[in-house]
Amino acid sequence: MRYRLLALMAIAALPVMAETEEETSGKGVVYEKYNMESNRQPGHIDMENGVLGIADNRGFTLQSRDGRFVFKPYLFVQTRASLNYYDDEGLDKAYNQDNVANSGFAIPYAILGFTGKTFGRLDYNLSINAAATGGNVLQQAWVDYQINPAARFRAGKFKTPFTHAYLTTLGETLFPLLPNSLTAGVIMPHTLNAVAPNIGTGFDLGFEFHGVTALGKRDEMQAEGFRRHWLMGYEAGLFNGSGAAVNTATKTFSDDWHIPSLLYAGRLTFMPWGQMPATQGNNHMLSGRHMLFGVSGGLNVESESESTNDGRLGAEFSMLYNRWYVAAEGYWMHVGFTERQKIDQTFNYWGAYAQLGFFCTDYLQVGARYDFMDRNSSGKDGFLNMPAAVVNYYINKCNLKLSAMYQFTGRYGHETQLDRDNDDLGISTHSACVQLQYSF
Repeated sequence: MRYRLLALMAIAALPVMAETEEETSGKGVVYEKYNMESNRQPGHIDMENGVLGIADNRGFTLQSRDGRFVFKPYLFVQTRASLNYYDDEGLDKAYNQDNVANSGFAIPYAILGFTGKTFGRLDYNLSINAAATGGNVLQQAWVDYQINPAARFRAGKFKTPFTHAYLTTLGETLFPLLPNSLTAGVIMPHTLNAVAPNIGTGFDLGFEFHGVTALGKRDEMQAEGFRRHWLMGYEAGLFNGSGAAVNTATKTFSDDWHIPSLLYAGRLTFMPWGQMPATQGNNHMLSGRHMLFGVSGGLNVESESESTNDGRLGAEFSMLYNRWYVAAEGYWMHVGFTERQKIDQTFNYWGAYAQLGFFCTDYLQVGARYDFMDRNSSGKDGFLNMPAAVVNYYINKCNLKLSAMYQFTGRYGHETQLDRDNDDLGISTHSACVQLQYSF
C-alpha cells in the first residue's frame, strides 16, 4: 500500500505540458512552446541554465499546477576524438617528442544538473561536470531572484558578462572548440612568462545585477510580450577573478588602488528584433529573426597571483535569420604590472573572429570561422590567423548532435624567426576533431 501511494504521488506531480500554448520564461519574456510532434517552430527555447537548450516538453519535468514551482533535471555529455599536429619549434627531438600530441579520445563534458523555479520568482541551477577535476567539477551553482524583468539579482558560480562566444549556451555553439583568441594564454618576454592571462574570463564566483527592458510602449509590451519590441539588456557584477577552478574566497585588497582585488565586469546589449536566444544554431529554430549588438568590459584587479591588473573591452554582433547565423566579435586586453613587481611595462593584446553558419537541410548545418589574435602584444610585429570549418548533423529523435571540425593556425608578419616560432607555442598548426553530443 505504501508503494502504491508513492507511485500515485509521483504521477500526480508530473506536469501536463499541453495545457497552455505560451509561457513566461525566467527572463520575463513570453515565448511560444515547441511542439515536437507537430514540428512547430518556437520563438525561443529556454537556455537559462547556460548548458543546453531545453524545450519544456522534452525530457522530464516536475511542475506545480500553478507553475510557481518547476524542477527539471538534465544530462549533457560530449565525447570527442581529436588529432593535433604541432610544428617543430618547441619540440626537443632528443627526447623523442612528436609532432602529433594531445590527440586521441576525450570527454570534455559529462554534466549532471538540475534547474528550475521556486515561488514564481527565484530561478536556480546546479551542474556538476564529472569529466573535470578540482574546482572545475562544480561547473555552475547559482540562484537568481527576479523583482521584475528589468531588475534581477544572481549570486553563485556562473558565466561572467564578457564575450558572445562564452555566453552562448554550451550545447548550442556552432563549433566544438572556442576561438583560440579567447582561450590561449598571451605571450610576454621570456622573463615574464609566468604571467600569461587569456582574454576570455568564462565561469567565476560572484554576484550580478542584470535585466532586460523593452524600449517600446509599456501597454503594447504587456499585451504582446517582448517578441516584437526593441530590447535593452544589461549585466553588471563583481567576481573573484580567479576563474572556474577556484571555489574558495582567496582575494585581498589592492595595494596600489586600495579597492578589493576582484573582477569588475559589465555588459550592455541592444536587441532590435526581440529577445536574442543564446544559440549559434538550433534546428528547432529555423524560422524567425533575432539580432544583438553588445559591448562589454572588465577590470581584474591584482589577477595572476596579485602580479597584474588586467583590463578588457569587447564588442559583439550576432544574428539569427531563418536558417542563417552570423556573428562577429572583437576584444582588447591591457596588462599592467603591480608596483610590487617593479616592472615598468604594459602590454596590449587584441583578437577578433567572425563566423557564419547555415542549415542546408533541417538536420545539416555547415559553418566557417576566421579567428585572429595579436598574441605577442601590439608592441611586436606578427599575429596569428586561424581559419576553421565545421559540419553539424542533428538527430532529433535521440537528442544527438554530431560535429566535425578542422582548424589551421597560420603566422604572419613576424620580424624574426624566433618571434614566429614563439607566437604559436602550445597551439597546434593543424587541428581536427569529431564530437558526439548527447543531451536530455
